Amino acid sequence: MKDKNLPNDYNSLSLEELTNKANKMIEELESQNNLESSVEKYQKLLKLNNIIEKKFQKNVKEISEKTKKTIFKINSKRNAKRT
Repeated sequence: MKDKNLPNDYNSLSLEELTNKANKMIEELESQNNLESSVEKYQKLLKLNNIIEKKFQKNVKEISEKTKKTIFKINSKRNAKRT
């Protein structure tokens, strides 16, 4: 599934905002009786889910890198005090 089919503003939204949009889509799907019209909405929901996953993985990677840098700085200060 390509993310290109979704509006570009999804890329600028936060994880929380994207999750809220996904929850609204789920509520709409659960309330629909017509399965034919819900297929398209379900596909959009899957694409949105992919965007959320990618954004989450990107955030996890950024947090991990920041944590590694912070740990390195702390260890460097400790080693400098020891010598």
